[in-house]
Amino acid sequence: MSYFDAASAAPLHPVAREALLASLDEGWADPARLYREGRRARLLLDAAREAAAEAVGCRPDELVFTPSGTQAVHAGVSGALAARRRVGRRLLHSAVEHSSVLHAAGVHEAAGGTRGELAVDRTGRVAAGEVGAALGPDTALVCLQSANHEVGTEQPVEEVAALCREADVPLLVDAAQSLPWGPVPGAWSLLAASAHKWGGPPGVGLLVVRKGTRFAPQGPQDERESGRSAGFENIPAVVAAAASLRALRAGAGTGDEAARLRRLVDRIRERVPQLVPDVEVVGDPVHRLPHLVTFSCLYVDGEALLHELDRAGFSVSSGSSCTSSTLTPSHVLRAMGVLSEGNVRISLPYGTAEAEVERFLEVLPQVVRSVRERLGVPAAEAGAARATAGGAGHAARVPASAETAEPAAGPAGPAGPGDDSGSLVIDSLGKRCPIPVIELAKVIGEVPVGGTVTVLSDDEAARQDIPAWCTMRGQEYAGERAAERGAAYVVRRRA
Repeated sequence: MSYFDAASAAPLHPVAREALLASLDEGWADPARLYREGRRARLLLDAAREAAAEAVGCRPDELVFTPSGTQAVHAGVSGALAARRRVGRRLLHSAVEHSSVLHAAGVHEAAGGTRGELAVDRTGRVAAGEVGAALGPDTALVCLQSANHEVGTEQPVEEVAALCREADVPLLVDAAQSLPWGPVPGAWSLLAASAHKWGGPPGVGLLVVRKGTRFAPQGPQDERESGRSAGFENIPAVVAAAASLRALRAGAGTGDEAARLRRLVDRIRERVPQLVPDVEVVGDPVHRLPHLVTFSCLYVDGEALLHELDRAGFSVSSGSSCTSSTLTPSHVLRAMGVLSEGNVRISLPYGTAEAEVERFLEVLPQVVRSVRERLGVPAAEAGAARATAGGAGHAARVPASAETAEPAAGPAGPAGPGDDSGSLVIDSLGKRCPIPVIELAKVIGEVPVGGTVTVLSDDEAARQDIPAWCTMRGQEYAGERAAERGAAYVVRRRA
């Protein structure tokens, strides 16, 4: 089995395993006690803090360990905002931040604060100038990830940090994905990360608050971890987390492993569009993490694709709405405006063999082909050609005059004498991704150039995937209008 989901959780690093087992015998006592066992535990905790601080690029007394990366984010956001309440209550964050940041921002807003969301370009990158323009006298905190968890795009943290410092506004950086590959540059004020992203054990996060940053811890407090993370420290896990970070950074510091994984990812980025028709590789091709690549496949059910890849021996993840309990695309893909259906994220763990990547590239085309065939997808190179009856069925048509009325319950047959021959309406209500897009592709050739196809859909993913389909297939997206159920998405045939 090839595990390609290190961005979710990296396998336990061998060094972390050794450190964990060794410290179980020495680090079980209370490090706050003065007897021998307590002193041993304190030495282990202090050594782990120094190692982690060296990797981050901060002072040991600026870093505390938390029960998770999510806890570190929430503690960092709430503590920074509380300390600057007199300055203002506005929180700025990018549209593609990790869910922990978005949840923390929601808590702040519910408590009477305000928030501003910074847009990203199609690669998922924030423009530093737009961050600077959004800074105001009431801005209390800016949150910006160092690199995106889903698509790997690196953010201009150094430039944003300089702008924040000039405006006297603290910057909190979520460095969970990038920290294994190097320190975060710039004069940031706070930083959060999570050990299970770099091969440490789960249940360990870290929070850094640089000296001079105003900070008022919120929530449960005690005398441990400078009052910023309450509760008895899990010293064996903390020691293992610091050991794995140091070991991985030693390899990344020489550039060998990072460069090797980048070459493998470059191969995936180049070969997948060659091997699989109608694929969009997303994320910045240059400013990105070395081990992560994301792509989306037209006319593919994301959940089915992940299941088939799992059966073929590959563990991958997805931001597709088809694999989500909410039935909405990931907020990252939505903010970028890219295709969400058939989305696959590959994040290679430390030590991934080249042969595993080659085998994935051999398996992927047939897996995608089989999923598309089950859905009755038209030939990819024809795009707008009509398909024979298949898994998705024929599109249900309703009269063009009824675009905003209650759609017909079933297929209405070909357009009749009273219909507008230049337009066609597809009833895709109650159908989930990627069926509305497949039905659009099947009938686009039935209207003349300049004619329109209107897709009636109550699937939130259609709002994203129909415009993306138009971009990929050279058609014109003419916009959206309200319907009695769902929405009506209008596509004009250009070719």
